[in-house]
Amino acid sequence: MDAVVVEAFGGPEQASVVQVPVPRPAAGQVRIRVRAAGLNPVDGAVRAGVFGGSAPLGLGWDVAGEIDEVGEGVTGWTAGARVVALHYGPFKELGTHAEYVVLDADAVAPAPESVTAVEAAALPLSGLTAARALDQLGLVAGQSVLVTGAAGMVGGFAVQLAAAAGLVVTAVAGPQDEELVRGLGAAEFVARGSAPAEPVDGVLDAAVVGEEALAFARDGGAYVGLHPGSAPASVRGVRVSEQEVAADGTLLSRLSALVDQGALTLRVAATYPLADSSSAHLHLTKPGTRGRVVLTVA
Repeated sequence: MDAVVVEAFGGPEQASVVQVPVPRPAAGQVRIRVRAAGLNPVDGAVRAGVFGGSAPLGLGWDVAGEIDEVGEGVTGWTAGARVVALHYGPFKELGTHAEYVVLDADAVAPAPESVTAVEAAALPLSGLTAARALDQLGLVAGQSVLVTGAAGMVGGFAVQLAAAAGLVVTAVAGPQDEELVRGLGAAEFVARGSAPAEPVDGVLDAAVVGEEALAFARDGGAYVGLHPGSAPASVRGVRVSEQEVAADGTLLSRLSALVDQGALTLRVAATYPLADSSSAHLHLTKPGTRGRVVLTVA
């Protein structure tokens, strides 16, 4: 089968399509026939060698497709089921940028019924990151939350999820994105580089602003950062924590249901065939991309 791997770290041209054997699921696993796979900034970082490791490395975290084979001991899944999943981790032999991928069954969730596989492929990594970060803030309906990087994929999901949970959302983004983030559910808008009129109960720092974003939280409030090891030190009694995404089929199932309920919008910026992965990686480097770049598999 075709799969995208990095055999030498570097630019977009290092996203190579190679021939590898079709994997088989072990006990507790399922094999997914990939129809679409999101291309995330983390894939570009793996390709560039940001995390180190030893090449070759498989690329791809997000997947949408159908279950093709079920491993021993797996219940609740049958061949043909439309699914989405997160394949966590920067160091793997094969990722989701392939014709088939094998994953633990508990990482898999039903795909949203109301969208295509291409759209569904935009959900797992960014959606799970946003949902876990909001849960970590521990806010309740009526409280206020500020989301930096609100026009990005994680930030956009965070705005939508927070609004659906009854939080009062302040979105921080570039001036050109005010209409976009208000459409996602933000009650207030703050242009990047400015401060909100009032402190907020919680800050979800999707843009990794750090101390500047922490300053927006009220005394005794909460701050969640999304890059492990980069969160600022606590001040004024603000509870500071960091969130690292993990595969979670149960939570992903809830997000999938929210898509079908119309509470989550899936944004796709561009699609490329798997065979043209290097062009997709080049697109990923363009500033101002709004939505997920998605690889498609025939």
